[in-house]
Formats: sequence, structure tokens, C-alpha cells
Amino acid sequence: MSGTMKKYVLWFAQEHVDFRQAEIASLMRIWNIQMNTSTNHNPERPFWVVEMVDDDAARKLASRSMSLRCIFELWAHTNHGLAQFHDALREHIETHRKALATHFDANKSFKITVETYNKHFSQKEKVAKIETMQYLPVEGPVNLKTPDVHYWYIEFWGLDPMNVPVQPHDVLFGRWIADGKRDMINEISLKHRKFIGNTSMDPQLSLLMANQGLVRSGDLVLDPFAGSGSLLVAAAKFGAYVIGADIDYMIVHGKSKPTRVNQKVREEDESIYANLQQYNCGGLFVDVLIADFSRSIWAEKMVFDSIITDPPYGIREATERIEFKTQRRTTVMTEDAVHYPSTSPYQLCQMYKDLLQFSARHLKLGGRLVCWFPMLRKDLDSDVVPRHKCLQLVANSEQPLSGYSSRRLLTYEKVSDSEADLNAFEMPDTVVENFRQRYFSQLAEDNGTRKERRLALREVGRKEAKKRGKQQQPDGKWRYTQETPDQH
Repeated sequence: MSGTMKKYVLWFAQEHVDFRQAEIASLMRIWNIQMNTSTNHNPERPFWVVEMVDDDAARKLASRSMSLRCIFELWAHTNHGLAQFHDALREHIETHRKALATHFDANKSFKITVETYNKHFSQKEKVAKIETMQYLPVEGPVNLKTPDVHYWYIEFWGLDPMNVPVQPHDVLFGRWIADGKRDMINEISLKHRKFIGNTSMDPQLSLLMANQGLVRSGDLVLDPFAGSGSLLVAAAKFGAYVIGADIDYMIVHGKSKPTRVNQKVREEDESIYANLQQYNCGGLFVDVLIADFSRSIWAEKMVFDSIITDPPYGIREATERIEFKTQRRTTVMTEDAVHYPSTSPYQLCQMYKDLLQFSARHLKLGGRLVCWFPMLRKDLDSDVVPRHKCLQLVANSEQPLSGYSSRRLLTYEKVSDSEADLNAFEMPDTVVENFRQRYFSQLAEDNGTRKERRLALREVGRKEAKKRGKQQQPDGKWRYTQETPDQH
């Protein structure tokens, strides 16, 4: 690590671990932050020791992060026991006494937070840990609610809860700089949102997608499979103007079947626009259109800063497109009648081909496409994803959905405007070929296996009951022969 930069600790929430690297890299790009990581960097750990220029860079990074709990300036870190940790902390304080003097001022209140990972400490044990640091030259009063200076002491006891070591792997201490933006996850929670649907995106994932899409204030962001508009809400929270499209008339107009328990009929004002108004983002709503993505409605010169979307996979929502038919001759009876176009299945391979080609044509240079891609885990191969010559794959994160299926969040960046490459799409058909049928076949197979396992366990139980002298009674229960139902 460089000697001209300051060391910080990024302390993460332990969820969506596979998305950390992509989000932090995207935020570094948004804020133009330079950051170095240690040589033994392990992205799965709940903390990263990094270097940044100053506290302002750390605050900017935390100001939009959904993965970070907080960032603190590192004063001491060791993986060789508590004695060495205290020596390192004493040495740091002595070496930087002048620079740290302002934090120890008698007029500044303080607080020390003790955190452990993979091991529980009682409050008494936490206080005992604080008592071992009486050499800290703090002179101000203790303030547990709003301290002027907040110190963090962390013990990391490994990642395996079944194999907790005798001593902590790592011990860290530092001064708190900033919290992450995880409060925004609760702010746009689906529990209190005006309008939701069957497949409304989890708030944290939608905000992660907006970050990976490099969404900035004033950008124009499109979701071509908008549904109930969760991704539009996330983009608007970061100041972008949002526009969506969907083939489903009912969901766009808020007339689909309610998804909340005990709600029989939707309220009249339920809509995507109502959601944006709920979060004070109504002025950023451009429109939501009813459109078939397989037949582009956009002008050739239409350009978007980001495209963020969750295409339907055919599991909980149908993959549909308008069926093309030769126009029939109209009659007096039909020319003024309401027309409901028939639909046909929209094959996943064709859908992703259309999506990448559309992005190559309508994204600005340097703009990003962020989309989900479904897979069966037995097919799992990070290299077998859709590709396009105009789009560079910059992030690929997995979210397991079950023991046999998952989806990957793919982030592409437009790197070329070449007309010759606009249709240069590549993807093995086998990856998503008949995904819906294969998904339900695997589900049925797993259900059958579980049923066989239950029957086998039941048979073992019967044999054990017979060995103990029990017999099955007319009511179906197993009892000893001298027992009667009245005895129970």
C-alpha cells in the first residue's frame, strides 16, 4: 500500500456478499475515487482494509453504498493476538499524537463501539474489552447517543460458525468516519409502498442496480420491462429522470390483481407515478409506456444514460410479445371495435439478444446496461452469459434463488459506437433454451426426491415402532398394545 494515503476499514453488512465488489467499484467510478486494497484482500470478509486519499473520499463512498455499514479510519490492526494489537494501538497514538490531539480534546465527547463477527459477546464482556484500552488519552465525557468522536473496536473470529478459533483472526480499532446509506433501504421498503406487484424488486437490490448503472442526478434512465416500477424508484432516488415500458396494460395502469394479503381491490390511485410521488420524486417521472420490447418504438437518435431492468423469465411473470399476423380486411363491424392483440411466447434467447442490441444502439458511450439473467445452478459458468461487441461485461454477481436455480446480475458498459458491430450478439442457446420447462422439471424432480426421502423415513419409523412393541391403531397412530386412546 502507498505511504501517501490513509488507511480505512470498510465494514460491510453480511448480505449480498457477491455484490460488494461491483458496487464499490461503481461508486469509485461515480465519485472518481482512488482506492488501494491490501495484497491479501478477501472480498468475502466483512471488512476490507483499504487506502484512500482523505476522509472526504471515504464520506463520498459511504454516501451511496447499500453494502457498507460504516467506514472508519484505521489506527491499529493485527492478526497476531490481543497483546500485539494493544502494542500497535499505543504506537499509533504516540507516533501521531499531534494529528490526533484534536480528537482527544476535553471538550469533545466520545463513544467506543465493540463489534464481533462470528462470536457473541455479552454487554459485560464488551465493557471489559473497553477497559483494556484505558491508555487511550481521551479527556472528554462519554456520550453514547451523539458523540463528537466515535471509536470502533472489532474482533473478527473467522467465517465458519462451526469452527470458531480460540483467538480472533483479526483485531481492528479506528475512528468512525461515515455510515453507509442503508437507511434508504427502509425508506423505500415494499411494506409501505403505495403500489407493488408480484415481482417488485427488493429495495436493496434495486438500489444496488442503480449504483452499478452509474446513475447520477439529471441522467435519463430506462426500464423496458418496468412492471410495478421498483427500479425506476431506485434510479429516481438518486436524482435521475426515469422512463419505463411494459407490455402488460393491467400492471402499467395499476389494474392488476392486488398482491397484498387481505387486499381485494386495488385503490384508484395506485400507479408507478404514485410511488414516485410518495418518495418526493414525482418531478423526475417522464412516463411509462405500454410497449412490446420486441418491436422498438424508439427513434434512432434516442439515447439513454443507463438501462436498468429485470426481464421476465417465464416463472412468476410470462414472457410475452405481440403476435404478428397478416392484417385482415376490416368490415363495418370490426373497424371501430376495441382490439386486444394476441400474444405469443417471447423466447429468452431472443429477448436478451434484443436487449443487448437495443442497448448497443441507444446507450450513450460509457453508459451502462444492468440486467438480471436466470440460470440453473448445474449450468453455472460465469463465462456463459450474453455478449455483444459494443458492450463490455464489467460485473457479474450471483444471487442464489434455490438449491437448483439462481440469477446473475450482469453489468455491461458501452465501449463502442461502431455501426458494423451493432448486431454482433453472442450467446450459446443452451444457456436459456427452454429455461421455464427445465426449471419446472428440476423442481418436480427435487419434490419427488424429497417425497421419497419422507416415505423412507416414515418406513424406518414404522420398523422402529414395531421393534418397541407398538402397533398401528385404527385411528392411524402407533401405540403399545395395552394403551387405549383414552389414556392420551
